[in-house]
Amino acid sequence: MKPQRILFIDRDGTLVEEPHDEQVDSFDKLKFTKGVFKNLGFIRSNLDFRFVMVSNQDGLGTESFPKETFWPVHNFILQTLAGEGITFDDILIDRHFPEDNHPCRKPGTGMLTEYINNPQYDIPGSYVIGDRDTDRQLADNLGCKALILGQDNMSWDKVSEILFAGERTAEIRRTTKETDIYISLNIDGTGKSDISTGIGFFDHMLEQISRHGMMDLTVNTNGDLHVDEHHTIEDTALALGECILKALGNKRGIERYGYCLPMDDSLCQVALDFGGRPWLVWEAEFRRERIGEMPTEMFYHFFKSLSDAARMNLNIKAEGVNEHHKIEGIFKALARALRMAVKRDIYHFELPSTKGLL
Repeated sequence: MKPQRILFIDRDGTLVEEPHDEQVDSFDKLKFTKGVFKNLGFIRSNLDFRFVMVSNQDGLGTESFPKETFWPVHNFILQTLAGEGITFDDILIDRHFPEDNHPCRKPGTGMLTEYINNPQYDIPGSYVIGDRDTDRQLADNLGCKALILGQDNMSWDKVSEILFAGERTAEIRRTTKETDIYISLNIDGTGKSDISTGIGFFDHMLEQISRHGMMDLTVNTNGDLHVDEHHTIEDTALALGECILKALGNKRGIERYGYCLPMDDSLCQVALDFGGRPWLVWEAEFRRERIGEMPTEMFYHFFKSLSDAARMNLNIKAEGVNEHHKIEGIFKALARALRMAVKRDIYHFELPSTKGLL
């Protein structure tokens, strides 16, 4: 039998909003978190995770937190969730104060010994869902992954998307006699980037893809710049396109298409299609030989290589006076087009094609 994956789910701040005094001890303090019913119900109905609630309730049963104020609200929470098809296979509540340093209190794993080193359960494939750093620490202590609401744009919508359709990340290492390139990409990131190609203006353009596409992007390129910039720019584009294609996976549920962007005096249009057929239409003229350290003749080569490697149709048009504005507008429009096209809908998780193949 296949080992079962587990969702270790926090209560306060995750299932219900946590009040300022950190005790949900009356019904007037009770408010469910946004999206919890729709998304946790979807997960329960469509996936095979074991649901385990893991909650710290400081001093439960003491004068500071009498049982009589806890259980009526707690039972109502469980009944309400059950009414939406959300039930728990196990409920674990620790009653110690932080200063007790008890091993059962999160992030300690004392309450979870049944699941540790047990071949019935797939701990590396499991997740802790919570709202605090202690929930992330619990995941580290268990050896599983963490989804922390409120951090890195994590929401219940994003939790259900990741659990149902998977994380869209990829790494590419491309090494030739002319370049050595490492790229990592998280399509569903927050716009963080770490770019180093040896060409300052090129770095700045790649940062636009990350920032405006809301993708986490690392690019480390060591190229033969002592010869010229051609190999560095073209090979980076090939590696980036390959990384995008790899991260997209089976493309189920994506919008597929994506955009037009003004930038001061310039109007830049980038339309794209992840239809599996690479093609580039390029209608942009540059009169300057270079912008920064980047030859303008390499703009076309970058987008042609990117289109080929990512197997996407790119249609790029730009007009305007300022050369810097035009190319920066093109990169920003590309980023916004990517952001639109890779958007994923798990409730319509089909290939966006009548052919059944992309």
